[in-house]
Amino acid sequence: MMKKIQKVLLIVNPISGNIDKTLLMTMITVRLQKENISLEMYETTGENDQVDIRKIIDNKVFDRVFVAGGDGTLKMLAEVMLDHRIPLAVFPSGSANGLALNLEIPQTIEEQIEVALGQNLIAVNLLEIDNQICLHISDFGLNAELIKNYESSAIRGKMGYFLQSLPTLWESKYPFEFTIQIEDRRLKRSGVLLAFANAQKYGTGANVNPHAKMDDDIFELLIYKSLDVKEILKTLSNEATFDPDVVEIFPVTKAQVACHQPVAFQIDGEYCGEKEKVTVQLSSKKLSILIP
Repeated sequence: MMKKIQKVLLIVNPISGNIDKTLLMTMITVRLQKENISLEMYETTGENDQVDIRKIIDNKVFDRVFVAGGDGTLKMLAEVMLDHRIPLAVFPSGSANGLALNLEIPQTIEEQIEVALGQNLIAVNLLEIDNQICLHISDFGLNAELIKNYESSAIRGKMGYFLQSLPTLWESKYPFEFTIQIEDRRLKRSGVLLAFANAQKYGTGANVNPHAKMDDDIFELLIYKSLDVKEILKTLSNEATFDPDVVEIFPVTKAQVACHQPVAFQIDGEYCGEKEKVTVQLSSKKLSILIP
């Protein structure tokens, strides 16, 4: 049983997902007042947010941190909170909410507040990718190219991703060539996507890693070798088995991947440019998140 909640820090990204957060902030404020819980609020600006939030958390005592934003906001906050054992509550309100989707955070604000004030915690594993933190899925290839195109488009949400799908497929130079080092194994593979996944689903809902658990102290390296319509449909229907001739899955704690030429790369839905090599390993630190 966790101690009584006395003080909460609410972090809000006011522009994430082009969603007005006024109702959310009002409902949280009213509920905490009813519970006689003190509330401090911080709205991100995109400038020095990590530094400012770190100062707040280092100098004050909070029993919970609530965060309203998308995966980018959560990633930023996770990097601040690694050295603090403060339970984190997620109020998904971004263009991409992959972490919240994987943790089955409810859709309504009322239900989200109940989760945030509850007692059910999960210690989520984190991935370290060349000194960056990954919360759920990172990848090389087609999906990263899609995210790059999406970020430069005017239409947000799932429709924005859908509208960029065909142009991405048309322009991509797949398949990509990878050299993979897993412990003492050295593999050469060709594919349309190579992912490092600590979760099952992308924010779009595609279930690319159906057996994943976010707290099992491993992650999966997945190689989608080709664009197979049947296997793609399985990701959309949450089917639990893939054809190993199309999708290879390796449970690992560390991996190195080198590309034969620079390939588009993304972490948690944020495009990171083209990369030729990355090292990925399970972090020794975990993030405590409240779940239903």
